[in-house]
Amino acid sequence: MSKNDKKPGAEAADSRPEAKSPRTEARLPKGLQDTPAPEIRTTEAMLGTIKGVFEAYGFEPLDTPAIEYTDALGKFLPDQDRPNEGVFSFQDEDEQWLSLRYDLTAPLARYVAENYQGLPKPLRRYQVGPVWRNEKPGPGRFRQFMQFDADTVGAGSIAADAEMCMLAADTLEALGIKRGDYVVKIGSRKILDGVLERAGMSAKDKGQHLTVLRAIDKLDRLGVEGVRLLLGKGRKDESGDFTKGADLDQKQIDAIIEFVEASGGDRDQTLAALKTLVAGSAIGEEGVAEVTAMHDLLTAADFGSNRVVIDPSVVRGLEYYTGPVFEAELTASIKDKRGQTIRLGSVVSGGRYDGLVERFTGEHVPATGVSVGVSRLLFGLQLLGKCTGDETCGPVVVLVFDKDRLADYQKMVQELRGAGIRAELYLGSSGMKAQMKYADKRGAPCVIIQGGDEKERGEVQIKDLVLGAGLSKIEDRDEYKKKQAEAQFAVPEADLVAGVRKVLDRHKA
Repeated sequence: MSKNDKKPGAEAADSRPEAKSPRTEARLPKGLQDTPAPEIRTTEAMLGTIKGVFEAYGFEPLDTPAIEYTDALGKFLPDQDRPNEGVFSFQDEDEQWLSLRYDLTAPLARYVAENYQGLPKPLRRYQVGPVWRNEKPGPGRFRQFMQFDADTVGAGSIAADAEMCMLAADTLEALGIKRGDYVVKIGSRKILDGVLERAGMSAKDKGQHLTVLRAIDKLDRLGVEGVRLLLGKGRKDESGDFTKGADLDQKQIDAIIEFVEASGGDRDQTLAALKTLVAGSAIGEEGVAEVTAMHDLLTAADFGSNRVVIDPSVVRGLEYYTGPVFEAELTASIKDKRGQTIRLGSVVSGGRYDGLVERFTGEHVPATGVSVGVSRLLFGLQLLGKCTGDETCGPVVVLVFDKDRLADYQKMVQELRGAGIRAELYLGSSGMKAQMKYADKRGAPCVIIQGGDEKERGEVQIKDLVLGAGLSKIEDRDEYKKKQAEAQFAVPEADLVAGVRKVLDRHKA
């Protein structure tokens, strides 16, 4: 047998079909979401409104990359109880650690440090883009979400902080949230530091200090008793996971709980209570003085307690805040699709971070900013009925009656597009019935039909799908015939654009 001869049975073995590899399951990772066209357009409309308010306040746009060197993000990570300390990180080919940005503020600090000499001071910038958190997802809480930030870098005046609260309130009202259905809350890291100082906590114990901050920041989600546990030995959640606490004694815990419960609807009363709680602490008294100055500025600008309140429980979980902190939440009753009341938490947040740029430059660069949680806010607006969905009309669909005349149909599509009308040629292989179903799913206002008879007469048929969908509801025979004639009509080929515009004008909002 030569080397080219096959062994017995070899041909049969070669003809066997290859074993099919197992199918990959199509699954979306937890805490992430796909975004269809209607929601994209709704989001873009919302972003346009926010941009209008930010521009009116004099802020300028800026963009930074989604990926930063991990050390540039600093140690101010959002959740050290989770893997990767709350962020998604990886190494590049040079073994440098990179991370997906967890907010837009840390990248801004890096940008300012790199370009400090050439920037106007103070710098007023806004930025919109996605951020990522390696955190446990929940209602309205995603691992990837969009933020829209405004920051003032290089201004130490407390007026800059007051302006951020005004900006948050004006933004929510521009989006249709009425006064009384939202609240902007002001807290202060300095006041909290004063309370901790009076409670006997050492300012040098940064780990314990941060644990206290993050415990207080979870008040809305866990309630007072949950915070007490996190201030003490620790807390076990519903899944059985245990989070180590700050290990404070009972007296210290009571002092902190008294602090977070010191808020009231009246700003003057809250300030008076806080002044008592920090008496004798220089840092605490400085914090009260700053928030009092903000209160005076807000009052002068007609931002009363029906819009902005002082709430000591607002501390923000990120370590880099150094002074006033603020957040806004929707107070209107929000129900999910199952009719259950849910609490979204803050939809706008921010604060003063005077030390963030200094990490890079060694120079003191004061800064303050506010961040709109776009994804969470949109989620809340939709549940409140403020964003009902995409109002954009679908494209006009030119149907393919005769597959040998694709060039004729394509010419019609181009004529409509040239007139500024959204239009598409049906590119599938199905018949007319399926093409009509396709046009319905695309939200087409009308379809264009031209068979051989219409071609000989130099006409096209225009079928109004919106009007046609309502014909079944008409009971009067004469009215039905009238509407039926309006729902499908013929026009000369030269009047195609005019005929389509007639339909579009008929259904303008």
